[in-house]
Amino acid sequence: MPSISTGAVEARVRAPVLLWRNPPRFAVLHILAVITGGLALDSAFGWTGQHLATLWACAVWAWLYRVGGSAERRSLLLCMLIAGFGEAVLALGWGIYDYQFGNLPLFVPPGHALLMTLGVLVAARLPVRATVLCVLVPGSAWAAYAWFGDIDRFGTLLFLLYAGCLAFGRDRALYSVMFVLALAMELYGTALGNWTWRAAVPGLGIGAANPPFAAGAFYALLDLLVLAAVSAFGVSLTRSLAAPARSE
Repeated sequence: MPSISTGAVEARVRAPVLLWRNPPRFAVLHILAVITGGLALDSAFGWTGQHLATLWACAVWAWLYRVGGSAERRSLLLCMLIAGFGEAVLALGWGIYDYQFGNLPLFVPPGHALLMTLGVLVAARLPVRATVLCVLVPGSAWAAYAWFGDIDRFGTLLFLLYAGCLAFGRDRALYSVMFVLALAMELYGTALGNWTWRAAVPGLGIGAANPPFAAGAFYALLDLLVLAAVSAFGVSLTRSLAAPARSE
């Protein structure tokens, strides 16, 4: 068995997780179609539309799972599981937003995994520094205005969460892309009436816009957690292979 040095393991720990280096053709179009079309179905046709959106989202998720490698499959699974738990906490537990039927639509967890995949594909084409600055600079100005103008203080707090992801996470371009993609989806979904954010955040007593401008911070945190888990799994596997070599 070839030896795997401790230095190689350490490099694996520090290196960012690379996903979808060879993405399937038309993946971006499929994801954009299911997000925009699925939300439109949910809004226009009630429960029937919600079921159709779920089938569509699950079909695209299953297609990506089938064509993806081991890391991509882990990211799809982990994102769906973590997002499902987070949605249950935020919507059903904390109650900071409400879906139109008071439930947690089944298309939402796989939809989060699809949006993350879209973010990965887009971020791979963009320069890191410029992408971060294009979000961080205007976002910081708006966060200050939203707080002192008392128009979206919850959005300001979420922006600090996004800044924390930039400070402690490794995939800064991805977090910034997700910030923008999530804001676009939030504006679209709230305009259609798929969900509504509470004007006053339960337990905090501060106001929130519908949607908060920095709702994408939740998505950035989700991606940070997913990629950390995918990376940890890979490092654990590498260490397990390295252990026999060191004992020889």
